[in-house]
Amino acid sequence: MITQPAHQVAGVGDTSAAGPPQGARAPSGGSAAHEVASVGATIPAPPTGPVPWDKPFALAVLADMLRIRRMEEKAAELYGEQKIRGFLHLYIGEEAVATGALRALAPQDNVVATYREHAHALLRGLSMDAIMAEMYGKQEGCSRGRGGSMHLFDRASRFYGGNAIVGGGLPLSAGLALADKLSGRAALTVCFFGEGAVAEGAFHEAMNLAALWQLPVLFCCENNLYAMGTALARSEAQTDLCAKAASYGVATVRADGMDVVAVLAAMQQAARQVRQTGGPVFVELRTYRFRAHSMFDPELYRDKREVEDWKTRGPIHTFSARLKAQGSLSEPEFLALDAQAQAEVQQAVAFAEAGTWEPVADLLRDVTTPPGTPP
Repeated sequence: MITQPAHQVAGVGDTSAAGPPQGARAPSGGSAAHEVASVGATIPAPPTGPVPWDKPFALAVLADMLRIRRMEEKAAELYGEQKIRGFLHLYIGEEAVATGALRALAPQDNVVATYREHAHALLRGLSMDAIMAEMYGKQEGCSRGRGGSMHLFDRASRFYGGNAIVGGGLPLSAGLALADKLSGRAALTVCFFGEGAVAEGAFHEAMNLAALWQLPVLFCCENNLYAMGTALARSEAQTDLCAKAASYGVATVRADGMDVVAVLAAMQQAARQVRQTGGPVFVELRTYRFRAHSMFDPELYRDKREVEDWKTRGPIHTFSARLKAQGSLSEPEFLALDAQAQAEVQQAVAFAEAGTWEPVADLLRDVTTPPGTPP
């Protein structure tokens, strides 16, 4: 159920772990796990119950989560081999968010993501070959090797990044939605961002303008509880993120981001309201990343036991367990889907390995105007 802006946040999923009331503070001492747990960020029970989809659709969803997981695991391996350079932010543990959310969109919709965007790009339609080549820095990549991991882009699929700046995609989303509204184009813009971006001025500016001008933006907050490395309650006086959006008169919805069924239901509902009203909706998806913030992150801010506890809510194994329980998935079928995902990854790596580096003579292309070019 979408909550209208009176701020009585009713969720599509679990709302019992919404966090402490406004003004709550984490204690000054203790482990990171203790600091978070002591202010209400408890770990809910794993998703259970029947999956309300037919078998072909359910297996397609499972296959996409496996494709994301295997691609990200391989990227981590390649980073260790120094074949992928620069920054690398993995999506392992959050697969249900992109998998459910992207299925709620139409081809004409715009997608704006963050620097943790490999999964969004893949499921929006970019080939794994082009994504892997871009991470390698090869010119066969989707951004000709100039963007790397954080700057995947594809105009044909209306995938507008990949943005290295925290909150940087929020004003871009408002701009895209404004352009669509002024041109009479029937589309919405979905903007993915983490809870850390909610502390940025760009969030409040974009939210205000989207509400003021009634722009068709679907704000999708992937709340993984830690931003870069600081627990939500240690950086935000108001930890109820839906309350922040509701303060601008924006309708809100909250769902369990570790449950792909709940994610799809929430996003379908939110997208339907954006299309019907032409105005914005804010969706909070509570999720958890199993890996560090980036490959440079020593991950000293959370207890290893907490990470292991959250893995019991892993979106792939809980979803596959539900399918098996209702007779929609057998172990051989699961292994076959996993083998297909790994084969796709191997093909993408081979494509990237065979790719070519941009010639030195082209390094200034699209950077400076050649001498003698007419104005």
